[in-house]
Amino acid sequence: MTHVLDPSALTGAGSLTGPLPDPFADVTRSGDAFRAFLHGLPGVDQVGAENRVKVLGTRSIKTTAKAWAIDTAISMVDLTTLEGSDTPGKVRSLAAKARRPDPEDPDCPPVAAVCVYGDLAGVAKQALVGTDVKVAAVATAFPSGRASRAVKLADVQDAVANGADEIDMVIDRGAFLAGRYLDVFEEIVAVKEACGSAHLKVILETGELVTLDAVRRASWLAMLAGGDFIKTSTGKISPAATLPVCLVMLEAVRDFRAATGRQVGVKPAGGIRTTKDAVKHLVLVNETAGADWLSPDWFRFGASSLLNDLLLQRQKLRTGHYSGPDHVSVD
Repeated sequence: MTHVLDPSALTGAGSLTGPLPDPFADVTRSGDAFRAFLHGLPGVDQVGAENRVKVLGTRSIKTTAKAWAIDTAISMVDLTTLEGSDTPGKVRSLAAKARRPDPEDPDCPPVAAVCVYGDLAGVAKQALVGTDVKVAAVATAFPSGRASRAVKLADVQDAVANGADEIDMVIDRGAFLAGRYLDVFEEIVAVKEACGSAHLKVILETGELVTLDAVRRASWLAMLAGGDFIKTSTGKISPAATLPVCLVMLEAVRDFRAATGRQVGVKPAGGIRTTKDAVKHLVLVNETAGADWLSPDWFRFGASSLLNDLLLQRQKLRTGHYSGPDHVSVD
């Protein structure tokens, strides 16, 4: 099993009665102190984590709850296109789908955001005028993160200037894996400042971090640096989002809020394609972090194909049949 972090053991604080005043101010003042802190986090039992998600994955939900789960999942989708061949026309079409996912059903909720490359953020912004759908833009030399800091910050500033409400940055995995944690921390801090009022999602690219212990360390690093969300993946490498990884990240945001009073969101991205996948994640959120995270303000799905399956399952619940070829139900 993974362990619940006792914040007082790390901060020297006593009973937690509210937000602590800068409880981790000292740990980022030197590379050695930061390394000691991150490596002092409770270890993750990988077998225990895998067993935990396997058990939760067998949970069934009542038919009356399925409609809520599907609509909630739809409202959490960051509808995404991140291809070199993307065009303004494709982004406008995606935005139209984002604001009205089911043209035949005005009760179907819109998605949370449209996620595009920064140079197309303005196109998405214009297409979403008058809606609450956000524009998310990937930046910082996505997906590799291999560029100078000056280039990364310019990338962020350009996306924000184009209208991005949210920035999805990638961390320097090479620096993280080499143990240069303070470098990664300082870069996230700089990116957060460059975001201005835009929210910052920090992509850990968990498939390259290898271990769940590393995922926990990267999660805490990103949160301490000011990330508003921690995100699993770019969706460009395999493995992308996995349930054990999401479990560890949800535990991290839960423990971080207990220690600091600040709530941080989680965004699994890549490989989440079916309604069954989405429901498993919603169960995991509820059982791990709690109901406070069951909102698009605090949990998102990075996906390009998930929405189609959610709409099919939604139609099946409403009408008793699919409009297209047979699909597996969420039962």
